[in-house]
Amino acid sequence: MRLLVVVALAALLAGQAIKVQAVEASVTAVPITSFKNSAIGQRVDKLIWRGGIAMSSPLDTFGGLSGLAPTGPNQRMVFVSDRGHFVSGQLAYDDVSTLMGFIGVTIEPMQNSKGQPLPRQYARDAESVETVFRDGVPVAVRVSFEHLTRVSDYALINGVPGGPAREVPLPEWLSALRTNESLESVCIAPPASPVAGSTVLITENALDKAGNHRGWMLGQGDTGPLSYVGSSGLVPTDCAFLPNGDLLVLERGVSFLTFSMTLRRVRAADVLPGGVLQGELLLAASGGQVDNMESLAVHTAPDGETRILIGSDDNFMDWQRNLLLEFALPE
Repeated sequence: MRLLVVVALAALLAGQAIKVQAVEASVTAVPITSFKNSAIGQRVDKLIWRGGIAMSSPLDTFGGLSGLAPTGPNQRMVFVSDRGHFVSGQLAYDDVSTLMGFIGVTIEPMQNSKGQPLPRQYARDAESVETVFRDGVPVAVRVSFEHLTRVSDYALINGVPGGPAREVPLPEWLSALRTNESLESVCIAPPASPVAGSTVLITENALDKAGNHRGWMLGQGDTGPLSYVGSSGLVPTDCAFLPNGDLLVLERGVSFLTFSMTLRRVRAADVLPGGVLQGELLLAASGGQVDNMESLAVHTAPDGETRILIGSDDNFMDWQRNLLLEFALPE
């Protein structure tokens, strides 16, 4: 009889939802004041350097920051990590709008469609995140995953994502990919874009017959394949739209434990189903100036300037860093 009671209790507990809770995280930010020998406010390639930070935290769940998106006013942001966490907080600036820190940080496990924590690492490898707007208001975030390749939406409450996942239908060829080089980039076209509201997906290393990175566009009237022409020796790791509809694509390379990165700009008119995306080079860097650059976001700084944020994923390795670098386009 005792055995039957124990078995029944275990079955009852297994059927109950596991409560997912966010934890607060203290994040230390060390300012980065120069980039490629340029001081803050000076030109770097075709951009303007606005400063950056190197972030760290005593919590072992802080790290692996693979994607970044704005989630509300006053520079609220969320990272996604490759261990299946939302890392939410607010960018802090000084009185001249120079990035100084990441504050009010909480870390929360992502959930599956049943409201349970993602069950294993194979399902947790979040790589990119984008904000979903309705009537100009951020209402959700859209997250792409590798390994168990998929795209999921999560509701936003007061600028913090969470709750059960809502799966976004994908073409079979994309959802069938089961590697850590599958779906790296997700971004949603702004109102000024010819394909406004459509979602652009770009793979890291799923190539077409021409050797270009396969992609897909999801939209009510704009659905179909596209491809991205990458730089030699680099792969696309994230994308983000500028307010005018131009598409930014971040690329990353690694050789002998040395990282390199480029940022390219694709014209708005070229971003369409069936398109072959090839971008103008805006920025290139390598060596100690960068790390494993994987996240990209466009947002508005406190002074009203449109800024480009580029972040790195430390892979939870002691020898890598969580960098967040900020740039602006010249007038």
